[in-house]
Amino acid sequence: MLRMKLVAERRERIDKYLINELDMSRSKIKRMIESGNILVNDKNVKASYNLNIDDSIYVNDDYSEDISIEGEDIDLDIVYEDDYLLVVNKKSGMVVHPAVGNHHGTLVNALIHHCNSLSHVNGDIRPGIVHRIDADTSGLLVVAKNDEVHNDLANQISRKTVIRKYIALVHGVILEDTATIDAPIGRDKNNRKKMAVTSLNSKSAITHVRAIERLKKATLIECVLETGRTHQIRVHLSYINHPVVNDPVYGYKRLDDKEFGQMLHAGTLGFVHPVTHEYMEFSVDVPDKFKEILEKYRHDV
Repeated sequence: MLRMKLVAERRERIDKYLINELDMSRSKIKRMIESGNILVNDKNVKASYNLNIDDSIYVNDDYSEDISIEGEDIDLDIVYEDDYLLVVNKKSGMVVHPAVGNHHGTLVNALIHHCNSLSHVNGDIRPGIVHRIDADTSGLLVVAKNDEVHNDLANQISRKTVIRKYIALVHGVILEDTATIDAPIGRDKNNRKKMAVTSLNSKSAITHVRAIERLKKATLIECVLETGRTHQIRVHLSYINHPVVNDPVYGYKRLDDKEFGQMLHAGTLGFVHPVTHEYMEFSVDVPDKFKEILEKYRHDV
């Protein structure tokens, strides 16, 4: 269970207090409290519990309503596959796994249709999923076919030995050839759906940046993740005032073409195969739409 910690800043019924803090309906918050997915000072409480100032509220950040997941015949761009794992090049716009209100059309739906077996370390709604990338980010993901392989890959990520390189187009000209952004990331206190650089309830986050090509109004860069926080690259680049082009959450206004997401692509993925113990590295080019938008910036949009 991934736990988010909040500290009560006022005296109020917990269900009312959390409506704005979590941006959830009161009925969902009540269900989470009743099921033990929201605790106060590490204890179960009722939805009518009156908070005291400085009470510690723990929220299961992985909570999801019970949903049934079906396999769907969706095209997959499979870069590599064997009996133990597969590497997929996810298209921009595809959600990785189902959630409430979005049960279909995800990568998991496609994987269930394609594979006879997937790991269940992360539960029934995320079979095979070892790590995630945002829906509107394209690129490489490794998928585990059994729990042993999954745990090995997860341990490699935890030990920071997995190579993850991204290509991004960002607003503005970055003058430095290389840079390291070392800034902790946690929930945005003003918008619980967003992440932010903050010292409150945050975790260490490190992104290494290298300039590839400087344009008049933008820079094409490579980002290497040392840690893997939610929205890490997007948050870090926005923090240094070079947000990813076409990022609807952390960037400036969207491009006229709303069908393509942020200009961020997971281009390289390297890891040690859990069974053969061979180091494997895969690279895929950015999508055609990425190239099209990049060309427009090269001609000074």
